[in-house]
Amino acid sequence: MSDNTPDAPASQPGAYPPPASGAYPPPAQSAPPAPPAYGAPPAYGSAPQYGAAPQYGAAPQYGAPGYGYGAPAKTNVLAIVSLIASLVGIVFILPFVGSLVGVITGHMALSRLKTSGEQGRGLALAGTIVGWVGLGLVILFAIVLIGIFAVAASSGASYS
Repeated sequence: MSDNTPDAPASQPGAYPPPASGAYPPPAQSAPPAPPAYGAPPAYGSAPQYGAAPQYGAAPQYGAPGYGYGAPAKTNVLAIVSLIASLVGIVFILPFVGSLVGVITGHMALSRLKTSGEQGRGLALAGTIVGWVGLGLVILFAIVLIGIFAVAASSGASYS
């Protein structure tokens, strides 16, 4: 349990046991090295200093350069415009114009997404598809309307 001999050193952390007779000289009794000082985290926008002593215990600043993950990829603006314009063309008053704008911006967004690395392919596809469906409905409505006028004109209805 406890050594009660008078020449035994007190139980200290890091203390070595007394050397046996004839052994090498004991190592110097020194305090263990202190950990590096806790410094302030790097300022926002400063580059990390390579080769500098690490700061143990300092929590990484998430979002700061050099730590964590990069920023998420941007969503292509044309893809968003395509979907919104196509939905406006289907739901609201401007069926032909909204659908046409949705189709054009959807195709432009798809071509730019191949090279830019942005997100939004699903939005661009949805905008293009909804735009084509809207244009199809407008064309179908125009054909039906023209057919109704043609039937009415050929039936001999006179409006005089």
